[in-house]
Amino acid sequence: MDIAYPPFDAARPDGENPSAHETLAPDGRLSPEKTYTIPARQGRAIRVQKGELLSVINRDGSQIGDFWAFVEGDCNEYLSMEHLRPTLRCISPHPGDALVTNRRRPILTLVEDTSPGVHDTLVASCDIHRYAQLGHQGYHDNCTDNLRMALAAIGLRPSSVPCPLNLWMNTPVVEGGAMEWRAPVSAAGDHVLFRAEMDAVVVISCCPMDLLPINGEDAQPRALEVMLHRIGGSITPRKTV
Repeated sequence: MDIAYPPFDAARPDGENPSAHETLAPDGRLSPEKTYTIPARQGRAIRVQKGELLSVINRDGSQIGDFWAFVEGDCNEYLSMEHLRPTLRCISPHPGDALVTNRRRPILTLVEDTSPGVHDTLVASCDIHRYAQLGHQGYHDNCTDNLRMALAAIGLRPSSVPCPLNLWMNTPVVEGGAMEWRAPVSAAGDHVLFRAEMDAVVVISCCPMDLLPINGEDAQPRALEVMLHRIGGSITPRKTV
């Protein structure tokens, strides 16, 4: 039997969790040099100004983060994986690479990556339909809704749901063209550091996937941490012990 879906609205979540009303800071503007926690299974929006640096820290080592960036004032322009891959001529970014929008303009630069550098640019964010494909019944937290809710929490509405940069997600293409769903190879305390090349709104979702081992062999979603660094400030990476 065909399932009747309501008319598509890119900004309308299919369910709700605290991402819809909880923010890391008023209007998404973080205080510099302060560590903020994005709870497991949820998403948060962060405003960054041109020249500022943003660290995303894999506190426990096994959590992947769906990562988006939108141009401040225009959600129609965003970090685009389809445009990033041909620009880099590579399947995944490395330190020093500019990350471009769907207008092929640099929005962020990946400055530093203390992990082995295994990230994914191919896989769309999970949604209720993906969990239904995997056999889950009823509503399941998902990164697509986390994006929608995190933006709504600071007064923004996306016009589409772009493919995210899936930080630390280990889904290699293997011989024969198949994809495998593996646990991350990152370690506790690994971080990536981005520099904003224009004013932007970043959204990070702590992926709630618990039906595949992409969040570790135990398939247990966990929190991530973020820190904003002042323009021209020094960076002191920290490693979780």
